[in-house]
Amino acid sequence: MAQDAAGTVGARVSPQVDSLIRAAQAGDQDAFEQLVRTYDQSVLRLAMNLLRSAEDSRDVYQEAFLRVYRNLHAFRFDCSFHTWLYRIVTNICLDQLRKRKVRKEESPTIETREGPMDRMDTFEEEAAHADPERSLWNRQLKQRIESALEDLTPRERLVFEMRHYEGLRLRNIGEALGTTEEAAKNCLFRATRKMRAVLGDFT
Repeated sequence: MAQDAAGTVGARVSPQVDSLIRAAQAGDQDAFEQLVRTYDQSVLRLAMNLLRSAEDSRDVYQEAFLRVYRNLHAFRFDCSFHTWLYRIVTNICLDQLRKRKVRKEESPTIETREGPMDRMDTFEEEAAHADPERSLWNRQLKQRIESALEDLTPRERLVFEMRHYEGLRLRNIGEALGTTEEAAKNCLFRATRKMRAVLGDFT
């Protein structure tokens, strides 16, 4: 996704995206499809970072753009389209995380050509494969991180991962969640404190 096409969360709608939205609101199907193509990778990346499940991320992608299609007429250009879209995606992800919390299910795997793989494994350094001690430490850290994330509330996990995996600013996280920067900051503080308590000597 081109930065100038999609913009950043909280930024004004670019003229190109503005014209696509207005055309799609008027019923132009091609304009809507182009709008989807502009943001599809951003939505998939966000969902994958937050849910760590390829299957759930695809579900979020489909549901998010279905909601966009149904509600685009209500978009009033009082915030950036990116912020509006992120709010839809994060709300769906929150629902998914809450359902997991209730079911006590977690699916931190992704589908690869070699079969299912733990998503955290994809972040291991190449050197770890040549260093058994380093590889063991990485696996232990990965398991501890997953355990720590499971202990967070859905909102805490969402804020933590949006900050550390998506690299969003607290102001932008607050906008995406429909809350304030201060509320996002407090939520991140609680999440970080819990993570540190679980990670212990790994930090």
